[in-house]
Amino acid sequence: MALEITTLAERPGLQEPMWRMPDTWPEFMLHDPIGWAYFSRIADELPQHVLVATDEAGDVVARSFSVPFRFDTEGRRELPATGWDQVLLWAFDDLRHGTAPDTVSAIDITVAAGRQGQGISGMMLDALRRNVRERGLSGLVAPVRPSRKHTESTGSIHEYAFRTRPDGLPHDPWLRVHVRAGGTVQSVAPASMTITGSLDQWRAWTGLPFDAEGPVEVPGALVPVHCEPERGYAVYVEPNVWVRHRVDR
Repeated sequence: MALEITTLAERPGLQEPMWRMPDTWPEFMLHDPIGWAYFSRIADELPQHVLVATDEAGDVVARSFSVPFRFDTEGRRELPATGWDQVLLWAFDDLRHGTAPDTVSAIDITVAAGRQGQGISGMMLDALRRNVRERGLSGLVAPVRPSRKHTESTGSIHEYAFRTRPDGLPHDPWLRVHVRAGGTVQSVAPASMTITGSLDQWRAWTGLPFDAEGPVEVPGALVPVHCEPERGYAVYVEPNVWVRHRVDR
């Protein structure tokens, strides 16, 4: 497949079609408050860390977002349990203070709806690794959202993250892509993203009644959503899996 993969800094005109690219993210995933506050800022403030893939017709078929941050500093040095949310906070705090980064974290690799299963995600991951190397950095980490965990939402993420096939590769397809690219599964980020909302909001996001106390299995969620009808809210705490890549300069 012939794809052109460039940074948004190189082709800023792709920003609008990139945002219009159809994807398959569940609606509730768009309402993490930290993601709401920071995700779109990556394109505006860190366009050299946004990759966009176009096909031969010029259509946007995939995107990749990442953020640079300082890992080797007091209070960090360990991959955080609060995963995706935490690296966004670290990255934009470092950007505001002019702190030199030493590591990049993947934030999003999304393939357009209808284009999955064509090997594009692996191509985007390879391009991300190259982009990190070209920025003069050697560390790449990723709070990976396992692509099939939603089919086992009541199961343990700690078991799932390290489950392997007979050939030794991860059971999960997206984790398997990372490991084949040279990544190593490191740990679980049990509270990588936290999404809270009123019961009416959750009903609008999912089409489910949210009228019973306790866990609610939501299509696309990696773990059940906790519902509190008497208090009028529900909370989803998504786990991710930390994968570390070595990127030789």
